[in-house]
Amino acid sequence: MTILKKLFACLAVMSICHTNGVAQSMHFSQYYNAPQLLNPANTALMPEYDYRAGLNYRNQWAAVPVPYNTFSAFGDFKVGGNNANKVSNNWLGIGLAFFNDKAGDGNLALTQVQGSIAYHLQLSEFTMFSLGFSAATVNRSVNFDQLTFNNQWDGFKFNTNLSTGEKPGLIHTQYYTGGTGLNFAWFPNEEIYVKVGGGVSNVNQPVESFYGGTNKLMMRESGNLDMFFHTGSVFTINPSVYYATQSGAAEIVGGTMVRINLNGPYDENVTQLLFGGYLRVGDAVIGAAGLQYRNWQMVASYDFTISGLAPYNASYGALEMSIVYQGVYSRNRNSIKKSLGCPRFF
Repeated sequence: MTILKKLFACLAVMSICHTNGVAQSMHFSQYYNAPQLLNPANTALMPEYDYRAGLNYRNQWAAVPVPYNTFSAFGDFKVGGNNANKVSNNWLGIGLAFFNDKAGDGNLALTQVQGSIAYHLQLSEFTMFSLGFSAATVNRSVNFDQLTFNNQWDGFKFNTNLSTGEKPGLIHTQYYTGGTGLNFAWFPNEEIYVKVGGGVSNVNQPVESFYGGTNKLMMRESGNLDMFFHTGSVFTINPSVYYATQSGAAEIVGGTMVRINLNGPYDENVTQLLFGGYLRVGDAVIGAAGLQYRNWQMVASYDFTISGLAPYNASYGALEMSIVYQGVYSRNRNSIKKSLGCPRFF
């Protein structure tokens, strides 16, 4: 890539962020496989299972000079629930998540460790309300020694021996942040499940600055609609949409995942093929495919850029992978199938 093309690519990225309000922040196209990042009320919200663990990886904009690499690992589990002898089936969820995001030649990095807790209250045989809270410690870092600045231009090239006027080496800043969220779920039968939720992160508006300034992180509001429709014994259709906004920037992603059962709909040795298509408004078309085998689910997705950045990255956007494992406590293996009001989609 020529110097001119690199310059145009950087200008395109800045133009997209400014005109469309799509500011880059830690996010996944597979928002449905990053439950604790989406909303703390999702912590251990899994009627069929007692615990889960997952990994997410995203490589974005590798074809331009500002690539992003994002990694996540999470786990959560139930306390209570799955009691077939009670009309209501309430439980507490506890979770822990790790996030890391790195970008650019200066390795601008974010490392976040987040704990979350949620309570899931069954209001009736067909409805459930969830309320969750999260708290996180966040570390930001950048290596100024790997960057060049205009005062290092000697008329012919960037001379790294000249002073940058910035702090030398790897510098850090740390802050603490909290969030909250809620969900409402409706499941009139085992063929339909509808969940609507919302959350707010950075409720304390922490200060983030490498220079001891007063730059506040504004609150980030989000909403999510998730629906399952079980059609016969073969297909499950899962449309969903996710919306987030912060400081005037906004992101909307929506689409549908189709699950195809390769064995009986209530076979404990479930095997499913997954195919999906999504749209991030003004930015990318997303294709997804995966496999669920017993307790394991693996999904790969790819973002095809449709924004003004497309000419500079050949429409290549982001590759994303996720792996999720869900399990049941041994004491609940006989009762979990009999729990009242629990939607089941195998």
